[in-house]
Amino acid sequence: MDVRPGYKQTELGVIPEGWELVPLPSVVWFQEGPGVRNYQFTNHGVKLFNGSNIEDGNVVLDKTDRYISEREAYGVYSHFLADEGDLVIACSGISVGRFHEKVSELKAEHLPLCMNTSTMRFKVKSDLLYKDFYKHFLRSQVFKDQISGRATGSAQLNFGPAHVNAVLVPLPTRPEQEAIGDTLSDADTFIESLEQLIAKKRLIKQGAMQKLLTGKRRLPGFSGEWKSKTFSDLFNISGGLSASRAKLSSNGYCYLHYGDIHMSNKTFIDVKSEFQDIPKLNIPLNKVSSGAFLNDGDIVFVDASEDDEGASKHVVVINPGGIPFISGLHTIVAKSKTDELDHQYRRYCFQTSAVKNQFRFYAVGTKVTGISKTNIAKIGLPVPSIPEQIAISEILNDMDNEIATLETKLTKARQIKQGMLQELLTGRIRLI
Repeated sequence: MDVRPGYKQTELGVIPEGWELVPLPSVVWFQEGPGVRNYQFTNHGVKLFNGSNIEDGNVVLDKTDRYISEREAYGVYSHFLADEGDLVIACSGISVGRFHEKVSELKAEHLPLCMNTSTMRFKVKSDLLYKDFYKHFLRSQVFKDQISGRATGSAQLNFGPAHVNAVLVPLPTRPEQEAIGDTLSDADTFIESLEQLIAKKRLIKQGAMQKLLTGKRRLPGFSGEWKSKTFSDLFNISGGLSASRAKLSSNGYCYLHYGDIHMSNKTFIDVKSEFQDIPKLNIPLNKVSSGAFLNDGDIVFVDASEDDEGASKHVVVINPGGIPFISGLHTIVAKSKTDELDHQYRRYCFQTSAVKNQFRFYAVGTKVTGISKTNIAKIGLPVPSIPEQIAISEILNDMDNEIATLETKLTKARQIKQGMLQELLTGRIRLI
């Protein structure tokens, strides 16, 4: 294989001649969490840090509620207390495709934290290594490829210190490390600014919904009282056709599994545009009850959730072409009795705190909460005139479109950054 001038062949591939391959442990100190036992968990004290606390490259401490007593944290486990600036990485059950999202940096507001199982923390221990360079190295394909080549698992990775000990770092000179690290950190800053802007826009939309959908704020040209209706006034309620996830494939008729409602951030599903991505169930249509077929404007709620917030999860069906679409396991279908609700308005009107609180009130269960067709029929809803519904939904739809545009921009920025990461950390692109 020909190597272009100025580059050399190594066991990691082609890198610039001036770069070295160094073992990661020679420049970085790292430590695996100890694995605190369940009987040691307490209701307060020092937070235990797990792999689930790293989400989309950020530390999210409210994902778990496990603590260890201060006596144990500052005693037998004091060696596992994290420090500001530590890089933390999940090392168990990580999706290969989302590997880079399981690395984060601890800040002062995250502390005190005690490391727990399924996590590792890293610190720079040599002046040869620039911190921002190695922070991006741990998120890179170069690191992931070396870990995945040794770790157990295929779809998900599970690795430990022995795997990390064998990792090699293609190391430029310190000035080039600084140029690479600073460039990638600038990209991160731009991505973070987009994330913050999207979060702000979502909060603004939430505030607008709470006012517009309850009548606390009226749009110009509208007045008069709204009607008060229950679900049973507005809808015929039915159930879906039960089929396990294992029975779904790419063949047959479109099938809406309750898990896909839970996983979606949208409150609608466009059957025509999303047809290829919707799971299919291979079943004769005469085996499906009429109430389980989803028509344009039908609303599908989940009847089971692992938390209170999920109890009101739903999607509005966009299906003007009448494509066969079957509502599935753990779903409740609401089909219009009247023409009192505009189709687009339905995407928003069930998202107010007042409606969600009613779902929480009627939901029953401990680990899994559920709502019945009988109870969902009791939920009340304020209903403005159709023209006011349309005006409200147009404002909220414009907000959704603005957020969607920003999310597309964010996705592109993340993709560009990942491409830069690979090119810069292998020396294919040189900054100095």
